[in-house]
Amino acid sequence: MDEKPNDIWEDTDDSKYQLHVTISTIDSTIKPENVDESVVYIEDLEKRKQAYGICGECKEPGTGYKWCQPCNAKRFKDNFKNWTSGNKDIDEFIQQSQLNAVYFRNCLEWVPFEKFQNITYIAEGGFGKIYSAEWPEGHVGYWDIENQKWDRFKGFDKYALKSLNNSSNICSDFLNEIKSHLQIYLVDIVQCYGITQDPNNKEYMMVFFYCENGNLRNYLNKSNNYINYKSKIHQLQQIASGLLDIHNAEKVHKDFHSGNILIDGIYSFISDLGMCQSANKQKVKEEGIYGVLPYMAPEILRGYQYTKAADIYSFGIIMNEFLSEEIPFNDIPHDDFLAIKICKGLRPTISTDIPKLFADLIIKCWNAEIKNRPTTKELYQLLRKWHDEIKDIEYSDDEDIEDSEEINENCDNSQNNEIYFQIKECDKIRKEKFKNRSNEDKSKSFKTHPQAIYTSRLLNFKNLPKPVNSSDLSSFQFSSDTNYTAQSTSTNPISECLDVQLSELELNEICQDSEHNIE
Repeated sequence: MDEKPNDIWEDTDDSKYQLHVTISTIDSTIKPENVDESVVYIEDLEKRKQAYGICGECKEPGTGYKWCQPCNAKRFKDNFKNWTSGNKDIDEFIQQSQLNAVYFRNCLEWVPFEKFQNITYIAEGGFGKIYSAEWPEGHVGYWDIENQKWDRFKGFDKYALKSLNNSSNICSDFLNEIKSHLQIYLVDIVQCYGITQDPNNKEYMMVFFYCENGNLRNYLNKSNNYINYKSKIHQLQQIASGLLDIHNAEKVHKDFHSGNILIDGIYSFISDLGMCQSANKQKVKEEGIYGVLPYMAPEILRGYQYTKAADIYSFGIIMNEFLSEEIPFNDIPHDDFLAIKICKGLRPTISTDIPKLFADLIIKCWNAEIKNRPTTKELYQLLRKWHDEIKDIEYSDDEDIEDSEEINENCDNSQNNEIYFQIKECDKIRKEKFKNRSNEDKSKSFKTHPQAIYTSRLLNFKNLPKPVNSSDLSSFQFSSDTNYTAQSTSTNPISECLDVQLSELELNEICQDSEHNIE
């Protein structure tokens, strides 16, 4: 009697290897000294063996964590006859993802709607709806060779179901977002597991990882606990890592704002990649641009091509919002007048209790001159450096900010000491303000003008001035006689889980003229 085959998988050390990133080809233009040793290339059999182990069936090195692409592709193909979405395009899309998957994170499934339980409506935007749902069976994890079945991950309490309106007539918008998630299948990007269809309205829905705390804006609004700078830098580093993943894939997000940053405990994820596309093959429609005005770079407001630098500008706005816990431009209309002022240098207020090194980085990110903004790699490396330098900060009610014995022993230069002391001092000030803050004070930070719109929409501005930096942002004051009644963001149906305003592809087809090309 033949012995059952056994997999010889390795427990991959994710601090040593980017286990989510088995690259499909080695770039011959990369110099040996620039090769990232943590990346596992598909052609490097020895490294695959070292990182992932050996498949028990074909005896070849794995292509991902507990995953053998050739063996699993055959399994998936043999099962194609047992399911259908009812739509040829979706069937082929899912099948291709399964055949090409080198790891479970870029493998889609067709999930019959009846497999979901306790489906709960969360939010509706202009172009779709979000629900939470339980999926007791869970998503595919790996093939259990001994028991000859898929081992499924059952550790999630909920999944998010996201639809686009009129997706019963499947459109490129719907598949484009899923494609972007598959192309950037890294840990800091919210994961897509499959597609389903609501039998009642025939709308197709994407099945996503569910983030319990909703988006960043909701997270800040609902939090009743003080969030210290150490925690915020940890999460900003994760957001920067996700943006770096997108840019390393030679794509730009194009709709980067706090409604598209999802929070699950101490983890942050970038979502809504429906607008995400190649950084080198973009086209802009003549009738407008798509996004949330306060987060959009001034050159984009003027109709210029989206670049990675435009995402960096958006990151600066997000970083300031996260650190200050104040929504950008929440007390004024989001109209042509604001667009003009942004081009003239107006930026959100930077709170005086934000550490100076952080404030300096924010200002660099939203610089009007594209060339003066940091690259995504520089941004990530700096945030990671700060995170490492402050990781030993301990928080207690009776600690003495002046006690030099508290300083991290690794702080061996003046800048390390500087970032440490800045954070300790600013945390002390901010925590005191937090203790004394009333519910009314907090609600003011999250109230919005009736014409302040924080969901993505089509915008069209004419004859905006050339973007400049302002040396005195306080000189840009809005009319004091503007009367309005602020309304709480809780009345806005968006953002319990995802910002779902995703109407898009009509923005991407017409090339803009050469004077709008930005290097």
